[in-house]
Amino acid sequence: MNDNLEMSVSQVFSGSDGGKYAFVYFTDGDRTAEGRIPECRVISNIGFSADEEKALEAYMKGNLDKLKDMSGSVNVMSAFMK
Repeated sequence: MNDNLEMSVSQVFSGSDGGKYAFVYFTDGDRTAEGRIPECRVISNIGFSADEEKALEAYMKGNLDKLKDMSGSVNVMSAFMK
């Protein structure tokens, strides 16, 4: 991966089982990957190698608390109204 890797985090969603989750999006040029937390698993990958995918999962695991905080602060309606 190069230095142009961008990351964004979705709002928190509630599952039918009552569990909460969010998505983490990684973009590097034409390559994209989508992960899901708190599982810290890549669920969609276009262009990243298997080793890079593992690195993205390790990043999510190592920064899970920060990612949870980020997703908890996302307010879609507030952003939409700006």
